Amino acid sequence: MSPQAPTDTLWAWVAKLLLLLQLCTPSRAPRASPLPHSCPTACICTSDLLSCSRQTLQHVPRALPPTATTLDLSHNALTQLHDRWLAALPHLEALHISHNQIKDLSRQAFHNASYLRHLDMSSNHLHAVEMHYFNALVSLEELLLYNNRITRVDENAFAKLSGLRKVYLSWNKLTTFPFRSVQGLGNYSLRTLDLSSNSLSSIPVEELAALPENIRNGLYLHNNPITCSCPLYLMLQRWRQRGFSSVKDFFEEHTCKVSDNVPRSLIKFLKYSHMFENCSAGPEDVHPVPFPVMVGQSVLLTCNTSLPATATYMWISPHHEPIKHPGNSNRSLEVYRNGSLKIAAAKPWHSGVYVGLAINSPHNFSRLCEVNMTVHYPKPDGETFSTGLTTLLGCIVSLLLVLVYLYLTPCRCLSCCKKPAPLSPPQECSAQSSILSATPPATDGPNRKVSANKHVVFLEPVRDTQNGKIRLALGEDFPDPRHPKVLQLKSDSESISSVFSDTPIVS
Repeated sequence: MSPQAPTDTLWAWVAKLLLLLQLCTPSRAPRASPLPHSCPTACICTSDLLSCSRQTLQHVPRALPPTATTLDLSHNALTQLHDRWLAALPHLEALHISHNQIKDLSRQAFHNASYLRHLDMSSNHLHAVEMHYFNALVSLEELLLYNNRITRVDENAFAKLSGLRKVYLSWNKLTTFPFRSVQGLGNYSLRTLDLSSNSLSSIPVEELAALPENIRNGLYLHNNPITCSCPLYLMLQRWRQRGFSSVKDFFEEHTCKVSDNVPRSLIKFLKYSHMFENCSAGPEDVHPVPFPVMVGQSVLLTCNTSLPATATYMWISPHHEPIKHPGNSNRSLEVYRNGSLKIAAAKPWHSGVYVGLAINSPHNFSRLCEVNMTVHYPKPDGETFSTGLTTLLGCIVSLLLVLVYLYLTPCRCLSCCKKPAPLSPPQECSAQSSILSATPPATDGPNRKVSANKHVVFLEPVRDTQNGKIRLALGEDFPDPRHPKVLQLKSDSESISSVFSDTPIVS
């Protein structure tokens, strides 16, 4: 073995030892930890708010913190939204993209945003509202689309938005609107539909009259060049009388165009209504006919109409349920061929306004009548029972008063009912006791003689009678009964009650 071999072996062992020590010693270098949620450079981030407003952005930032519930991208230069761009924000509830340059939306622009409740796309360059734009926003409640360039709204644009409460489409270029498309939304939650300041030239009064009341109350149509007509005037006047906010809050802003040939011939026709004095109210302008019924009663609602036998009919229930022939699902409401509505057994939940409609075409309705049915519970035995009960109670009260008077009435002489002196025997306030004395007579003898100092008249106990009459006895201390100052007793034929006077008689 060469002298170098032990040295190499030694160094090999040292190297292995160092390697072993390095493996066993914990590293002092910091471990790699997950990076915190990064905030885009042009944005301001808080706990759940992400604001990228007024940054002249042309594209949505890629890295978005997933904790945001509100995203503000307003006042930028965005022209489009790429597909599924909201997938990184699973908790987003409010999105503001107003004041941008977005012209249309792709089919998947709002996918992965099922929790979004508020969407503001006002002041953009949208030209239409297509069916696929907002179908994925199943939780949407408020949709702001005002101040765009919208000329058309697809009939099914809001069909899947059952939670929609407010839609703002004012300051666009709409010439028509599919009102029948929002009728079903009124059954859920729609309360505001703002179509003011557009280019609507005609209004289908029949379709509007068929809308649920909560939609009509929040249907804003002012500042539109609608052609003047009696049906339009009468409809809005009726809305005003019923206090609908859509007319009451913008009374002077409702205008109509007198002539189609003169574009600027607009008048405030609700304020200056003298031009429509000759307009007569039609069936849709009459208040609902009151119709009270009793619980369990069979009801038949019929509208007076001269339509041909081939016409078809539909009723709208107070719960905004459309009912056609033959009736609803459980047949509690039936619609006959002649348009009559039958309710087999009226229940309290059947109360409300029923609207009868004639269907002239698949999308053309005309109102026939309105019936305001109120279901009451019957009164017990009617008014006769109430009167008899009152009489019976009166008799019972009178009888009780008589009994109280007979047995509990106070003594006519207040002094005779006072508590007797301790040594005096019990006194009775009756026909056989003195009622003329201020102090009851106290005697020990059987004849109850009056005391020497008292000159009063009192009755002796009845010892014998004569022909059923009571014989009276005078006290011994009185002088001769023939004396003029002595009380003269009346004959037996007269009532004993005449003898007893409330005034004491003394000699």
